[in-house]
Amino acid sequence: MVSQEIALWVEQAGPAVTAAVSAYGTAVLTRAQDAAADATVGVGQRILQAVWRRRDEAGRAELEQVVDEAVEEDSEAYTTAVLSRMLKRALLDDDQLRQELTALLPAPAAGAVTITAAGERSIAAQHIGTAITGDGHTPPRP
Repeated sequence: MVSQEIALWVEQAGPAVTAAVSAYGTAVLTRAQDAAADATVGVGQRILQAVWRRRDEAGRAELEQVVDEAVEEDSEAYTTAVLSRMLKRALLDDDQLRQELTALLPAPAAGAVTITAAGERSIAAQHIGTAITGDGHTPPRP
C-alpha cells in the first residue's frame, strides 16, 4: 500500500474510527466489542484495537493521548483529522498492520466517492456551493 492508497484507506476508515471514539472514548482501545454496537462503531473499534495491540508501551501511551484529545474536542472535523494522522503514521510504519487493517474495510470501487455526514444539521456533498445550516441565517447575496 503506497501513500496514496493509505490516504484513501484512512479517509474511508475515518468515519468508523471517529464514531468508535465518540461512542466509547479511550475505553475503545481496551473494551470488549459490544455486540449491540452498530457496524460502523464496531469497525472503528477493531481498527483502533489492532493499532493498540501492535504498539509498545510508549506507542500505546501516545495512542491513548491522541484518542483522549479527540474525545475532549467538540469538533468532529478535528477529531477525524487527529485520528487520521495517527492512522497514516501507523500504516506507514507497519506492513503487517496495513494488511490486517486493509482486510477490515472493503476496497473502494474505482472512481467511487464516499461522502459521510454525521451529527445534528450536518450536510454532505461531493461538490457544494453555499451551505447554510442552523436557525436565523440569511443566504448570502450574489
